[in-house]
Amino acid sequence: MKGVFDTLVNAFRLPDLRKKLLFTLFILGLYMVGGLIPCPGINRTEFTSIVSNWGQIGSLMDIIAGGGLYAATIFAMGITPYINSSIIIQLLTVAIPALENMAKEGEEGQKKLQKLTRYMTVGLAVLQASFFTYATRSAMTSYLPKPLTTALIILTFTAGTCFVVFLGERINEKGIGNGVSLIIFAGIVTRIPEMARMLYYDALNIAGKFKNAALGNTIGVIAFLLVTLVSLATIIFCVFVQNAERRIPVQYSKKVIGRKVYGGQNTYIPLKVNQSSVMPVIFTMSFLSLPSTIVTFFFSNSKNVIVEWFRNFGSSPFYYVAYFFCIFLFVFFYSMIQFNPIEISQNLQKNGGFIPGVRPGRPTSEFIAKVANRLNWCDACFLCIVVLVPTLLGKLTGMEGVWFAGTSVLIMTGVANDLVDQIESQMVTHNYKGFLD
Repeated sequence: MKGVFDTLVNAFRLPDLRKKLLFTLFILGLYMVGGLIPCPGINRTEFTSIVSNWGQIGSLMDIIAGGGLYAATIFAMGITPYINSSIIIQLLTVAIPALENMAKEGEEGQKKLQKLTRYMTVGLAVLQASFFTYATRSAMTSYLPKPLTTALIILTFTAGTCFVVFLGERINEKGIGNGVSLIIFAGIVTRIPEMARMLYYDALNIAGKFKNAALGNTIGVIAFLLVTLVSLATIIFCVFVQNAERRIPVQYSKKVIGRKVYGGQNTYIPLKVNQSSVMPVIFTMSFLSLPSTIVTFFFSNSKNVIVEWFRNFGSSPFYYVAYFFCIFLFVFFYSMIQFNPIEISQNLQKNGGFIPGVRPGRPTSEFIAKVANRLNWCDACFLCIVVLVPTLLGKLTGMEGVWFAGTSVLIMTGVANDLVDQIESQMVTHNYKGFLD
């Protein structure tokens, strides 16, 4: 922790970095202010009561939106459509050769993919805003004709998402860190006091269930402290695993050119344990929440047995079993589309590198793939522990508000690690003494 604060203090001493950090803080401040502006045409109290019944998917969307969903602000959808469109473009890049060739074109290709992502973001934002408006149609105000109110709400939600994407891209251009990730990070950090308040009231509810007030207060305090300690342990565990890596040793053969000898150095290929970050968790939550979300949007008043089962699926034991297996499935799936051991093996062979004890070519790619698959098992177990333990702890203690702690911690620690790495890498370029040492 001391090293992180030292890095920030040293960063503010450099004019260029200080300017980037202040610009990033200014953009995040604009995002926070915008998150306080209410959306016109909505009865906030009724909208919040409807959305709060959407279960975990609604709570996750509210966290990503920085509390804007439950507050019915112009940023109610947050950056969710952009995240979904980015994921879709990544998947299509693997499936469609034209997009795959575009991704290999370098900076120009990335700009084209970014443009496609923006267009898809607008389309998904309109679609999601339409679903939101339809599902919460009873919360509309009657000051304007209903068609005009519907169009106004859809336009406001869509424009809010586009503006948030614009703020994120300005951070990428003139600030420091990943703009979209920092906006999500800021939304989660601003919710920490609210999370602490919910845990406090959950502890009071536990204490109120006992006739003996002293015993109830003691158990409530113990439950609150237990959840706090588990949260701190989860943060430490996440930071440790996210920084962990498996280093595959690589040796480069020597080349004699004229009178000089080139190469011959030893290095390594760093494979992160948590290669997929929080993406499998987001995939899993979106996939498992889709049936209940459809039921909530379109069959909210139905009393059918099947509809009721899907509506309450998030609280059944089958949900957690499916959650466990889906995380494993999506970890391996995400690794398959993002990690290419054949390309790594070919690059090593072109540069005269080899892994000691492994023949170049196909045996090298198979060895790297085997190591990556073993790490995927560790990654999946890590994500299951971080996400499911807080949820089960909340069920056992009656503190239901703790379920989102795992996902929030994963996002916060991942973004914080990435930000510190970027700051340190830019500081190295200003500190030439380090190269001399």
